[in-house]
Amino acid sequence: MLMTVEIDQVETFVAVVRGGGFTKAASLLHLSQPAVSRRLDLLERELGAPLFERIRSGVILTEAGRTFLPHAEGVLAGLRDGLDSVRALHEVDRGTITLALVGTLASTTLTGCLQRFRDAHPRVELRLRTALSQEVSVLVRRGDATLGLRYGGDPHPEMLSVAVYDEPMMVVCSPRHPLARRRRVAPSALGAERWVAFPPRNDAFYEPYPWSLQNRLAAWGLSPAEIIPIDSLTAQKRMVEAGFGLALLPESSVDEELRTGTLREMRISGRRVTIPVVLIHRRRAYLSGAARALMAELAAWPGRPVPPRGPKISRRRPPELGHRARDLKA
Repeated sequence: MLMTVEIDQVETFVAVVRGGGFTKAASLLHLSQPAVSRRLDLLERELGAPLFERIRSGVILTEAGRTFLPHAEGVLAGLRDGLDSVRALHEVDRGTITLALVGTLASTTLTGCLQRFRDAHPRVELRLRTALSQEVSVLVRRGDATLGLRYGGDPHPEMLSVAVYDEPMMVVCSPRHPLARRRRVAPSALGAERWVAFPPRNDAFYEPYPWSLQNRLAAWGLSPAEIIPIDSLTAQKRMVEAGFGLALLPESSVDEELRTGTLREMRISGRRVTIPVVLIHRRRAYLSGAARALMAELAAWPGRPVPPRGPKISRRRPPELGHRARDLKA
């Protein structure tokens, strides 16, 4: 019966998965390798199925292991929530919050927002992790992060998505580009242009940032276009500066380059392109007072003073945390 499965067995199973083998799991759990093997044997005996296939380079999950993994991660995440909720009864302004975010957002006024939170809550440890949007969701869903900031909503039924704001996107080019000084550029003039962009992820269901360029090119009637795949935002900007192509980038991420003149905005006729920035957390997750304070700070972040470029973003009222947050569709 599953009632006889112990939490240390579940923890060991997840450690083997994340470590890629028994040796790494033993190191993570500060156990001997035979102790790890013994816990896994007991768990597999209770479940009545092998969870791993042993291979020369380590282990791979069996079908039973893949089926059990999300439930095991959910059990551990729920246990951490319970421990945090009890501790919070005595330590309202203490604890640890892990925020997972898309790395390109760190180029915005978000850093100032996080600094304000840290100054207001000096006894709260704020940990940051950067990842792609889909990876941010995975970190939050399995309990490795309390909150997440990503592009686009997460449709998973266990996740709650709250719109923070729409990030303006702009086409940028080298100041030496023939169209750089035009007041307006018709989309049809871009037919022969190359584009610098993040490569699409084959293992991701939907990554909103890379696909925003594909969607915009299609709307302009320019799809397919020649894409130079570059997996670093900084490298993309340097490539555009050198004249290798155009790029569709978050407005806030190119503010410095626009001020210094190493990049120019190419003003394309038509509707302005935006991409939604969304705050996510698990529906049934325990949110400490500090986590709720961080959510309120993040909800107010777009209304803080920003550099004078681009459209003004009005301050939004912080959401009623944990109650009527708006679900977004992907």
